Amino acid sequence: MMEDLQGADICRVCRSEGLPDRPLFHPCICTGSIKWIHQECLVQWMRYSRKEYCELCGHRFSFTPIYSPDMPRRLPLRDVAGGLLSSVATAVKYWLHYTLVALAWLGVVPLTACRIYRCLFTGSVDSILTLPLDMLSTENIASDVFHGCFVVTCTLFAFIGLVWLREQILHGGGPDWLERENNNIAPPAGEIPAVPVHPPPPDNNNVLEPDLQQGMDQEQPPIAAALAGGALPPPVVGPELEGVDPLENAAVGEADENGGGAGENGAAADEGNWNPIEWDRAAEELTWERLLGLDGSLVFLEHVFWVVSLNTLFILVFAFCPYHIGHFAVVGFSLREHAAASHFEGLVTTLCGYCVIGLCLVLLHGLASLLGLRRSRRVLGLCYVVVKVSLLSVVEIGVLPLICGWWLDICSLSMFDATLRDRESSFRLAPGTSMFIHWLVGMVYVYYFASFILLLREVLRPGVLWFLRNLNDPDFSPIQEMIHLPIVRHVRRLLASAVIFGTAVLLMLWLPVRILRVVWPSFLPYTVALQSEAQVNELSLELLLLQVILPALLEQSHTRTWLKSLVRTWCRAVAWLLDLRSYLLGDEGGEQGHGDAAGGQQGVQAHQQQAGNNDHGGGGGGVAGIGAGGLGAAHQALLQREGPTGFQPYERPRWFPARLVGLLLTVCVTLVFASLAALTLPVWLGRRVMALWLVGAPPPAPPVVATVASPVGGTGSDPISAGGRVHELYTAACGTYLCWLAARAIALLLSWLPQGRAAILARLRQWCVLGAKSAVAFSVLLGVVPLLFGLLLELVVVVPLRVPLDQTPVLFVWQDWALGVLYTKIACAVTMMGPEWALRRAIERAYRDGIRGMDLGFVLRELAAPVVACFGLALAVPYATAYGIVPLVVTSPHLRNLIARRLYPFLLLVTLVGGVIMFQIRQFRKLYEHIKNDKYLVGRRLVNYDHRRHKSPSGGTQSTIQH
Repeated sequence: MMEDLQGADICRVCRSEGLPDRPLFHPCICTGSIKWIHQECLVQWMRYSRKEYCELCGHRFSFTPIYSPDMPRRLPLRDVAGGLLSSVATAVKYWLHYTLVALAWLGVVPLTACRIYRCLFTGSVDSILTLPLDMLSTENIASDVFHGCFVVTCTLFAFIGLVWLREQILHGGGPDWLERENNNIAPPAGEIPAVPVHPPPPDNNNVLEPDLQQGMDQEQPPIAAALAGGALPPPVVGPELEGVDPLENAAVGEADENGGGAGENGAAADEGNWNPIEWDRAAEELTWERLLGLDGSLVFLEHVFWVVSLNTLFILVFAFCPYHIGHFAVVGFSLREHAAASHFEGLVTTLCGYCVIGLCLVLLHGLASLLGLRRSRRVLGLCYVVVKVSLLSVVEIGVLPLICGWWLDICSLSMFDATLRDRESSFRLAPGTSMFIHWLVGMVYVYYFASFILLLREVLRPGVLWFLRNLNDPDFSPIQEMIHLPIVRHVRRLLASAVIFGTAVLLMLWLPVRILRVVWPSFLPYTVALQSEAQVNELSLELLLLQVILPALLEQSHTRTWLKSLVRTWCRAVAWLLDLRSYLLGDEGGEQGHGDAAGGQQGVQAHQQQAGNNDHGGGGGGVAGIGAGGLGAAHQALLQREGPTGFQPYERPRWFPARLVGLLLTVCVTLVFASLAALTLPVWLGRRVMALWLVGAPPPAPPVVATVASPVGGTGSDPISAGGRVHELYTAACGTYLCWLAARAIALLLSWLPQGRAAILARLRQWCVLGAKSAVAFSVLLGVVPLLFGLLLELVVVVPLRVPLDQTPVLFVWQDWALGVLYTKIACAVTMMGPEWALRRAIERAYRDGIRGMDLGFVLRELAAPVVACFGLALAVPYATAYGIVPLVVTSPHLRNLIARRLYPFLLLVTLVGGVIMFQIRQFRKLYEHIKNDKYLVGRRLVNYDHRRHKSPSGGTQSTIQH
């Protein structure tokens, strides 16, 4: 009996045999014991997993419909018309609903926000009285909606910031003084920060002895204080207040202060009445579709009302009040002229208002502390934290990058032969644009500066860069530092950061430019403003720069590896020269601080012996002390294998301070010479290459040619330069690309040298074959296809729109190719986002194979040939028709010209109309099937997979999965 059950076919899901009313099917390629399945089991699995294909073999399941026996061969016209009208009615209903949703969220909300904002800041009672009429006005509605979107975005970010800051305070606790006041903990004598009730967790990156830690804190600058002090203390929350909102804590404290035990009982009653399940259920019911009204209901109108109300409240609290408080302060201190001279009077006044509000909150908090008002003191403290974090965020994200951007511009004025008066005039013409550009440049500079510091941390000994914050530290949280650290320490940090950034700019930009103007006067200035009447002719080079050169230069893997190797080589050379190898790179044998517990303990002893003299090198970190602390640090070091700890001991040579001074001088000299090379070599190479380009360039077209068939028109002129000079953007990009190619080739050759002569020759032969294949593929895919694409779009779109019939269009092949590259990339992106078809599969395979595994035959046959044939026919058929067939029939020259010029857009229109008709036919077929299924469908039956029908061309079957 058991043998019969083992030999019988069973379902792969329920492990039951097939019955007459529940037969077994084999719907996929799988064989063996997992071949069979019941239809009900498969449908239930598909409903649960939301998949329509087998997870093992990947075959898609198929079902055949079963219709009622009385279904006619063709549906009656009445049924088709009824189904069509029902679909149209449903579409109109959804269209009306979504139109209402769009008008509410994209029209009513921003419009009301803008006009309420304008009403509040007008400063007159009449504007408030006429606000209802202004809401219904249609004057300047488009601009008001646009400005209202900006106001709504600001209020939305303010709301999200408040919620996020609340979560940060709940997670990490408030400042020490606020938590101490909330828990009635007296501060220790002679200590400003509060001692937490619960001891802080050990810092894995920096564990020092108490005496050494105190000395470190006294001698380190503010930037290193956070690193030397370890992790921030946890929130001081008693067991009775854990998990409670700080505002709720304030309410409980006030109740305790006023009512004693009654307040505790009331709070307990409120906690007893609160049901978290109901809150969770409400959160589950509220989805984005329901919130925005995309679920088809009208509940979103209530949400629109609340959003408008919150917008008004946020405008009043976070914009109106700070602005007027700042306005009174600016007027009181006679600073109104200075604020107006900044061209951002409103923003500067509002920031001054926030500063005044912060000072007032400090005073009120002190007054509440004197009067013993616990709840008021708690609320005022939280408000001060909000204002403090907001101002610090604006300074660190907005002001510091802006200062760096302006300092970069000022230090590079002589490089572009510009003056401060030029920058002042450009700022007066467009202050917003000028500030945004400088802020963006400063952000890019800060980002790459931080990236370079992270790279240095991978090379240098842990503890060398103690004066800079480690962004990779898992305990590093800027918001938590803004909450906990005092404002004086933040100011000192910002000043130190500004000094470091400014000094780096002086060494890397201002001083090299000065040296270059003295040593090589003819090299500068850079040409960045060309006086050309047809600057659009540089579009081809700009597109080439953006589409070909920059993507290769922004490829970070090789560049980062080379830079890291270069920095490591420089460090080894300088360490050998100044005898600072232990200080810069650490000891290679011990590797203390990199996860070796024994080495860490030995380093502790060496560090303790030298703690009295370690005033310069070891100020920013340390390792565990002796005893239990050292053992705990060793265990933490064993657990953290992915990165070094905060400090690694080193050996101090003789004359250590003098050697550090020499190290700093060497760094400065290296930065200056590296910047000189970066400023001169790429531009010089690019100028040489562009000079060859200009020699072989065709002469400018004469002005008698009517219209150039370019995207924006214009007469033919020198497509690259004006006045004999090339834009330095092109020269720098071209020279940098050549340097990158040379470095890549040298790196390949150096990697081949240890393999021997035969291996090098084999590699060269392989690369020559690969280069030939790549040249053929690139010439077709990046040469012929973009050229045909650009020519076709120019003849179809640009020429009919810009060139009159009585003028002859002039085609610039170079520009057409450059634009074709852009069109081809866009077409590839659209194809990859579209449905599955042959061209998408070919692109995916070509991308998956890459250059080294490229199948040239497949690329030419499956990818290039269809595209070239399509574009070639689209270009050749209209041309042959216009100039070969039409002259045989039409005798009028004007009519011939009209047909030749309008034939390309006419064929495009015919193609679009044909596509729309085919789409509508497919949609009507789907509607027909939908109507037939709604009326006559009685069920669906699973289709078995036929192994004999799915034979491969070689005679074998597809791969099956057996179990």
